[in-house]
Amino acid sequence: MRAGNMSYLKEKYQKEVIPGMKEKFGYKNIFQAPKITKVVLNTGFGRMATSLSGQELEKTVDSIIQDMGLISGQKPVKTKAKKAISAFKIRKGMVIGAKVTLRKTKMYDFMERLINVALPRTRDFRGLERKTVDRDGNLTIGIKEHTVFPEVSPEKAKSIFGLEIAVSTTAKSREEGLELLTRMGFPIKPE
Repeated sequence: MRAGNMSYLKEKYQKEVIPGMKEKFGYKNIFQAPKITKVVLNTGFGRMATSLSGQELEKTVDSIIQDMGLISGQKPVKTKAKKAISAFKIRKGMVIGAKVTLRKTKMYDFMERLINVALPRTRDFRGLERKTVDRDGNLTIGIKEHTVFPEVSPEKAKSIFGLEIAVSTTAKSREEGLELLTRMGFPIKPE
């Protein structure tokens, strides 16, 4: 945290990113510049839900939710199956995942850790592909092992799970989204 309770990334957005975007895209007003609205962390444990039984499953789900809470700094919400799928041994109402939606200060803090610590710690990381940004300028990435985050000790982690991270922006095009995310510090590969 910096002076005045403002994160480094938010300060960078206001002092560097907005003027740069305004210059590149010719916005007349700073409010036309796209911004990041939320970050959603999502994980599914459907396979575990079908292979483990009763108490084992409960302990595993609790440890995953605890680790997600450490990573995000916010308590995750359990996601339940909307309908039964017999081929996957899933019943309606069964807990099959967890998600966290981060906004404002927690979002900026999480993105700082993601950009500066977690992504560089990912095995064989050479930058994010440009295709991870969709046509609306939103970034979606998958992380295979949650232990790349410094809050989680690999020795204490009961089960290693993957995460999907979705960064939502107000960008109107893919080009605007790529520019915003690159200027914010996301290591997106050049063309």
